[in-house]
This record gives sequence, structure tokens and C-alpha cells, in this order.
Amino acid sequence: MRQLVSLLFVLALTACQTSPADHTEFTWQDASVTELQQAMNEEQLTAEQLTQYYLQRIHQNNQQGPELRAVNSLNENALADAKRLDKERQQGKIRGPLHGIPVLLKDNIDTAEGMPNTGGSLLFAENYPEDDAFLVQQLRNAGAIILGKANLSEWANFRSTRSSSGWSAIGGQAVNPYDRTRSTCGSSAGSATSVAADFVALSVGTETDGSLVCPAAVNGIVTIKPTLGLISRDGIIPIAHSQDTAGPMARTVTGATLMLDAMKAHDPGDPAGYRSETTFASHLKTDGLKGKRIGVVRNLMGYNELLDKQFEQQLDILKAQGAQLVDVEMPTYGEYGGDEFTVLLYEFKTDMASYLADTQLPYRNLGDMIEANNELAEQELLLFGQELFEMANAQEDEAAYQQALANSKKLAGKEGIDTMLSENNLDVLIAPTTSPAWKIDHVLGDNYSGSASSPAAVAGYPHITVPMGYIQIGDEPALPVGMSFFGAARSEAILIEAAFAYEQATQHRVAPNLVATD
Repeated sequence: MRQLVSLLFVLALTACQTSPADHTEFTWQDASVTELQQAMNEEQLTAEQLTQYYLQRIHQNNQQGPELRAVNSLNENALADAKRLDKERQQGKIRGPLHGIPVLLKDNIDTAEGMPNTGGSLLFAENYPEDDAFLVQQLRNAGAIILGKANLSEWANFRSTRSSSGWSAIGGQAVNPYDRTRSTCGSSAGSATSVAADFVALSVGTETDGSLVCPAAVNGIVTIKPTLGLISRDGIIPIAHSQDTAGPMARTVTGATLMLDAMKAHDPGDPAGYRSETTFASHLKTDGLKGKRIGVVRNLMGYNELLDKQFEQQLDILKAQGAQLVDVEMPTYGEYGGDEFTVLLYEFKTDMASYLADTQLPYRNLGDMIEANNELAEQELLLFGQELFEMANAQEDEAAYQQALANSKKLAGKEGIDTMLSENNLDVLIAPTTSPAWKIDHVLGDNYSGSASSPAAVAGYPHITVPMGYIQIGDEPALPVGMSFFGAARSEAILIEAAFAYEQATQHRVAPNLVATD
């Protein structure tokens, strides 16, 4: 109930405000972070006006109009935060490139600003954290405005083997802004859709395996899945600590990189955390492909001929920008999937219990949550079940888990990505990110045919996806697809150079038409 009250409060407040268009001739639609910051520096725009604009976009398009269902709750303090940051700017205090920029958080990240952290589930509808996640505090310190919480695949898509990406009991079915009959992918569904649909310029998503890069690709935006530990995992509803990470989502590589710089920091409380002194924005180089040896991972293709055709057309662009291309195959591809699944099941059970211990919720373990879902079956289990919850709750064999963890990391990392790089003297690996968005199907679930996400996800290595054009079938709307850049641990700087240069050479992204037919 408090969540709904907060949403109505902010919408009522914005209805009483003067439209941003009455104040300035600034072009709002789809503006990048750098354009927004320049406009604020030139006094064409204020953070308050920008926040009003995004709130209006959400009001018009989230639960009415095209009904994207990308946002679960809004921060009733957002406008006050914007006014405070405007005052700081007037006083000459500018915290950095995110000063005054609104950001949406995936609804599995803790914030103490009166919004529940629900994971998309009714079980967590009253989960009001006492403090911010470490990464949220980093964003606040950088001057970002926490606008609200984005819808997601419930429990980050780890409840059922037949789930529908983008659906949660809290937010309903998020839909793709390019074709509302098609999936957003997930689990960072609302985070990606919100950026694509200009609800915000920036959002935060999370990934265990594919939950950043898949929704980014099918929504035509950019994301950076960082090396495990670069961004703190504190305050995030978990799946598995050995793979979970948050990451920035933006319409441009620049926006994602600026956000990564703001989010990264060594959290002493995160066992995987490490300190990076790199300023990633310094690697936004238009000649970033020149001289790079890039491995084209051929066995991460072949599951969609139209996707492959679009990808092949991009290779000439990479070569024209000075890259040297080498065809390679991942020697261990497909060998680590079973071990990864064992790891996710085992860690989900233990990590969820650890998260619950720091809440005021009436559950202490996964078994309690399974029982609660059964009690709310008409709302929570109407479309699909909780087989993954039940499988995870049955996990007891620690020795088998430890063996699976070591094996999956070795096969995906040392004997997989690292071997391809070292044996071929490569800087970067590329592949198509994933298939175009599939039709939403609540009977059969996701029609997920293939992806490049797993190698970097399992290894804990960085992965960037950038729009690489569109695929159109007959009279259907054109669907965005992405190119993946991934590599060794802590190689974000090299990947950013390559991804940015490719983006600047192609400029593929086209904004969606929000009045597309159903």
C-alpha cells in the first residue's frame, strides 16, 4: 500500500508543476547524459525540470498509453532531491557528470528512501530496507537522483523453469517498447525498457547470467556487466554470490561508462570487492578499435540466421576501424552449464537466508518463502510455478557444490575465455549478444534460443553489449539486436575502447515508437 501511495503522491505533485517545455527549448526526447549535463551547465535545464519530464513520461506510458509496465514505484523525495542538487550547482558545487541526473534502480536493490525492495514479489511488498545498498550510496555521492524502482522478472527470473521474462506479481508484464507483443528479456526488464523508452537516461540492472546483456540487446541499449567485485553486491536480493553483479544501463556507451565510474568503489564488506584506480571515461576513444586483435567466437552463433547475417555485416565495419579479426571457437563451450546450475541452486538457498537475516520480513529461509508462495498461489503462481525454489531448497551437498564451483570457473574462465585470448594473442572477443525479442507467451514461457552471456557470467568477467542494428520479419516492427564485447577479468577499459569506437562508427540505435501496434 505504501508503494502505491508513493506513486500517486509523485504523480499528483508533477501534475501541479509547470511543464518543462514551458521553461526551455531544450530537446528532451532521448537526450544523452552528456547532453543533459551540458544543458544544465548552460542554464537551459534544471534537475527539477528533468525530473518532472521523466515523471511525466512514466505517468503517460507506464500504466496507461502503451502500458510498458517498466516502473514499480517512484521516489516521493525525487523532486526535493533535484531542487537540492540544483541549489548545489548554483553554488558552484558540481559533483560530477551524474549531478542532477535521475536514475531508476532495479527492484531488487535496497534503498532507504521509503520504497520497498520487492524482487517483484508480493512476499517482499513490505520489505523496507533500513539503509541504501553500497552502490546506491555511490550514486547519491555522485549527484544522481534516485527516481524509483524498475520492474523485473520476479526473483530475477529464478523461480520457475517456465517463467515469462519481465513478469512480476508486483509490476505485471513488462513489454518491449519496439513491439509490445514481444519480450523485454530479463531479468533487468524494466531497467532496460525504461532507458529505451526515455523514462530515464540511466538505470541500474543486475546480472547472474544474461540479466543485463539480454534485455539491453533486445531493447536497443548499452550495458556493461563488470568484473565480479568491481561494483559492490551489498544490498542486492541475491541469486548467487559467485556470479551476481549490478551494472549500468544507458542509451550510449558514454552514459554507461560514466555511470560505471560513479558506481565502482571498493566495499570492504564485499569479499569479492577490489579497488580500481582506472577512470573508465578516459577510455572513450573514437580510435579504440585501431590495432586491436578481436576474436570472433564462431560457436556462440548459429541459433538465428537473421541475427548471424546482421552480425557478419558488422565485421567489415570493425576492420575499417583498424581492428584485426580472428575466427576462434570457445573450446569449453557447453561444458559448464550443469556445474553452473548446481552453483546457482546451492548459493541461492544460502544467500537468500543471509539476505533475509537483515530484514524485518517474516521469513528466515527459502522454505518459508515457498510456503508463502503457496498461500498466495492465486496471485503468485497463476502463470508458472516455483520449481527452482524447490530445487534450491533441496540442496544439501556442499562438496558437490564446491566441486561444481571450481569446475565452472575453470571451464568458463581459465580454459575458456582466457585460453581463446592467450592462444590467439587477442584483446577482445565478440559475438552476437542474443536473438531478437520473442513473442510473450504465458503458456510455454520464454522462447530463448541462444546467447553469448554465459562465458563471461560464469567466469565473473566483464561483458558489454552495444546496438548493432535491427532485424525485421515481414510487416512486423523492426527489432533491435546487440553485439557483445567480452574479455579477461578486469579488462573493462579495453572493452570500453572497442565498444565505444564501434558505436561511434555505426550509430545504429533508433528510438522506439511508443504507439506501436499490439
